[in-house]
Amino acid sequence: MSVRPYRDIIRRKARQIMVGKVPVGGDAPITVQSMTNTRTTDVAGTIDQIRRLEVAGADIVRVSCPDEASTRALREIVPEVNVPIVADIHFHYKRGIEAAQAGAACLRINPGNIGSRERVREVVKAARDNNCSMRIGVNAGSLERHLLEKYGEPCPEAMVESALEHARYLEDEDFREFKISCKASDVFLAVAAYQGLAEACDYPLHIGVTEAGGLRSGTIKSSVGLGMLLWSGIGDTVRVSLSAEPEEEVKVGFDLLKSLNLRHRGVNVISCPSCARQQFDVIRTVEVLEKRLEHITTPMTVSVIGCVVNGPGEATMTDIGFTGGGKDTHQVYVNGLPDHRLKDQDIVDHLVGMIERRAAQIEDDAARAEAGAAPAAAQ
Repeated sequence: MSVRPYRDIIRRKARQIMVGKVPVGGDAPITVQSMTNTRTTDVAGTIDQIRRLEVAGADIVRVSCPDEASTRALREIVPEVNVPIVADIHFHYKRGIEAAQAGAACLRINPGNIGSRERVREVVKAARDNNCSMRIGVNAGSLERHLLEKYGEPCPEAMVESALEHARYLEDEDFREFKISCKASDVFLAVAAYQGLAEACDYPLHIGVTEAGGLRSGTIKSSVGLGMLLWSGIGDTVRVSLSAEPEEEVKVGFDLLKSLNLRHRGVNVISCPSCARQQFDVIRTVEVLEKRLEHITTPMTVSVIGCVVNGPGEATMTDIGFTGGGKDTHQVYVNGLPDHRLKDQDIVDHLVGMIERRAAQIEDDAARAEAGAAPAAAQ
């Protein structure tokens, strides 16, 4: 237990698999992933989008492979990007074999919808021969007919049963390098299915609320469902499904993990909603500040508060704090302590400069520590 046990999240013990060079499960960090929406045969466009996702922080990227031309394109795409690529396969087993041979790090399949046991065996062999893991993808919208007849409708029990049936296809081939997803667009159904699956097996879980909606509504729905799961220790890799640019999925995913202290990447801005007490335009300041800070990957916390009611208190818990004061003169805090005052017109530029310098110092100290040297400030 930590000194603040109310913050402790005890993660479910899952076996670990590898997606390329990225570990998923076990004690590995919870990874964030997204999916391209370009045509995979548009090699240049797909590479460009994957590179943007890399900049946004994606650990894993999935691409759709509906036909032979798409799996053939993977041979050109994979060498040009730095993240492992998951090939999304449906129905045709040969696409899975081709994708594994073309360099995919993982295959997203439903073993039950790619044909006979012999075809599953061929896909498993291709995955094993090419050091490729798999993801079993169960979706409430495409459950098997016999399960719908048995249960009457998509329900948590049907989804868990589907996932375990598919898992047995792979287990029968002595293949266990796979993770499982059990998604639904209904938050209650998705959460209950994942809770059941977490109890039923020890495979790593890819969590998500599928078809969640647009940027705002989808973020809220995903935050409710994934927040419940992550808080209870369930989830080894996350995809936030939004009808928005894929980079937004990655940003929301990291913000979710940051809010629960599960991953630390970039600047965590703590800001007030503003009110009549504000001494500067909080909303516009934060809007511009967050955009200006998107390039920083160093974990930091910054508070931007409109007045002295909560500003000083929040600043004591942040790397850099900013509190609105009277007569267009505000207080800047460093490491929780008052440092200097600042006039209105300089707010964003001044804070960005401070944060960039602080990030550089943190990175330099980390490099020195790794090399066994004392931090720069101590020399």
